[in-house]
Amino acid sequence: MAKIITLCNAKGGVGKSTTAQNLAAFLTAFGKKVLLTDFDPQANTTSGVGLNPRRMEKSVYHALIGKVSAESVIKNTSILAMHLLPSSSALTGAGIELIDLPHREYKLKEILDSVRRRYDFIIIDSPPSIGLLTINALTACQKIIIPVQCEYYALEGLADLMHTIRMINANFKMKIGIMGALLTMYDRKSRLHRAVEKEIRRKFPGYVFETVIPRNVSLAEAPSFGKTILQYDPYSHGAKAYRQLAQEVLKLENNNN
Repeated sequence: MAKIITLCNAKGGVGKSTTAQNLAAFLTAFGKKVLLTDFDPQANTTSGVGLNPRRMEKSVYHALIGKVSAESVIKNTSILAMHLLPSSSALTGAGIELIDLPHREYKLKEILDSVRRRYDFIIIDSPPSIGLLTINALTACQKIIIPVQCEYYALEGLADLMHTIRMINANFKMKIGIMGALLTMYDRKSRLHRAVEKEIRRKFPGYVFETVIPRNVSLAEAPSFGKTILQYDPYSHGAKAYRQLAQEVLKLENNNN
């Protein structure tokens, strides 16, 4: 039965899609079967692994509103053990369409439960906002990873998001755990980045990954070629960091079992 992990941050541009794609890829490198779920209407994760969201006849949206099964939407990717539940711009209106449906906060959970036994991990890339789509991405998972860019406002955003998770747990009787905050786009030469890292580790002890994702040209280039960093530049600093993150995730999971 797959462990479901959602990548979440209400702020865009923090490396959420990059992390979803590359964590999924490196988990497969460690022998795991992974379903990468793109639940962001921008569909960056779908295009980032080499599929064209504009040519999708069916996407996660069609499964969400009950038109098709999740099984029929899942696509193979160029990585053998990594499948994709793709997104498309059709998902943009789903938040409005879901409002009148019963159990509207659990629609993604329902469709993932139907395929969950086939995978070791399901990694969800959520939208950069806290709306109904993101609530669906949170109620579907057991753990969340919060990518955080090393900047001045990161601490406030992280505290707000942790408060939101507590509210969702209370209101929906959930037990979503925070696997950790992940520092991204890190430049160790930057005094600000070093100061933010120190402060985040001090304020949120036990909730910050040891792994830090560096600012890296190859990481920025890979999605434009429809490739993960594992395929595009496996010996880059970015690839080494995501390999380390996958190891850390596996270790945390083993410790929890």
